[in-house]
Amino acid sequence: MTQLLHSDLFMLFLVLGAYLLSSQLYLRCRFPLFHPLLVSIALIIVVLKGLNINYESFKEGSRFINFLLGPAVVALGYVLFEQLKYLRGNVIPVLTSITLGSIIGVISVLAIAHWMNVDKILMVTLMPKSTTTPIAMEIARNMGGIPALTAVVVVVVGIFGGVVAPYLFKIFGIEDPIAKGLAMGTAAHGVGTAAAMQIGVIEGAFSGLAIGLTGVITALISPFIFEAYKLFF
Repeated sequence: MTQLLHSDLFMLFLVLGAYLLSSQLYLRCRFPLFHPLLVSIALIIVVLKGLNINYESFKEGSRFINFLLGPAVVALGYVLFEQLKYLRGNVIPVLTSITLGSIIGVISVLAIAHWMNVDKILMVTLMPKSTTTPIAMEIARNMGGIPALTAVVVVVVGIFGGVVAPYLFKIFGIEDPIAKGLAMGTAAHGVGTAAAMQIGVIEGAFSGLAIGLTGVITALISPFIFEAYKLFF
């Protein structure tokens, strides 16, 4: 029995089952706190604790799902390839939007953290909040932050962005699909992209583009921005 509980098959069914149940719950109530990602995490933690399965066993058993992250990113690239006609003539505006969004995402964290007198370690932990989890954790680790806390913050930011963005688009009258996709990908990474795909293919394609570029730009600019901050403060 113990061998079965630590098997790859059990972990696969656990993750997929938790997500499917969470998705059904969210479809019924549409309450933001019942977002499938949040509920799935909670369900998995309860099951692991209840069956006395440690995280290392879960991580090892669910490696197949981690592997699928690569093909998922490639799939986003294919979706973007199908929408290349919308990129032609918009390369400069797209790159400018993502670059400015990435810079503002980092500087806004520093500004708020400084205003709240937050410790510098926590600052660098929060700075990569808008990038996808693997990149954000590496940025935080290399800058002396707390990668585990960064991962939690990234998930929360992604869910918040994915849930709130559609309402903000309506409030501010934003109807351009490219603008929607870039905003959700730049500010809310993978979760935002999943929400963008539900809005439309164009939104999802450009959100996927924004994820990759935001990660690269944030990784490049974060150390310089933080060093500049330390010079003045």
